Amino acid sequence: MGWVSAVTNVAAAKQAGATGKYNQAVQERNATIAEQEAGQIEKQKEFDIARFEDQFTALQGETKTKILKSNVDLSGSGLRVMRYNASQAEIEKNILEYNSKVAQSQKLEEANFARVSGQMARMEARQAQLGYYAQAGESLMKAYG
Repeated sequence: MGWVSAVTNVAAAKQAGATGKYNQAVQERNATIAEQEAGQIEKQKEFDIARFEDQFTALQGETKTKILKSNVDLSGSGLRVMRYNASQAEIEKNILEYNSKVAQSQKLEEANFARVSGQMARMEARQAQLGYYAQAGESLMKAYG
């Protein structure tokens, strides 16, 4: 009956290998999705900055119109207001860029972690396979050795 145990252990080894491959494939898919999400974050940033620039241009136009309607030159305080708005707009765009880069980095790190997890799952499965094969060999040695 040692051969029954050996056959069972060989089957378990094959199943462990299949499970390891499957888990690695799942983690690889997760990594690919995280990388795609990083790309989407970049596209969203570009869209947000373009929309912000449009809104800022409209705001500056309204500000300029209000300043000129109030019979004030675009010098002195009127010019200072427009310069301040422009500097605040640059700061806001820098914040959008920074937040986007942070989010992209997090997604890329998530992808790397998923790949490492998949590799670990595959290595653990290989270790389990070796164990099952060793048990199969031991069973055969005990029965027929």
